[in-house]
Amino acid sequence: MKGYLGEFEELVLLTIASLLDNAYGVSIKTYIDERTSRSISIGALHSTITRLEEKGYLSSHLGEPTQERGGRSKRFYEVTQTGKIALHQMKNLRDDLWVAASHNLSLTK
Repeated sequence: MKGYLGEFEELVLLTIASLLDNAYGVSIKTYIDERTSRSISIGALHSTITRLEEKGYLSSHLGEPTQERGGRSKRFYEVTQTGKIALHQMKNLRDDLWVAASHNLSLTK
């Protein structure tokens, strides 16, 4: 694996992939807050997004300025091919570990 993908990084990448063309800061934060029942800070999210862009797992572009944002543009994010590969590698690793550990993880013991 090229680089370690942390749990929160994985969560952010999967969220961005889920939101399709509507993946920008607030929508990402809201989606994660709702799906995980925990509140994340916008600062932690932006730090993670910056790190993921530096790793080449995300790309971004500015949308059109909007009236409701006082003429400012939203920055939209998309998972790159490299990011998709990293996600698949993490899923495969987790699946392999679950199979290997499954006999010790039975809830009926």
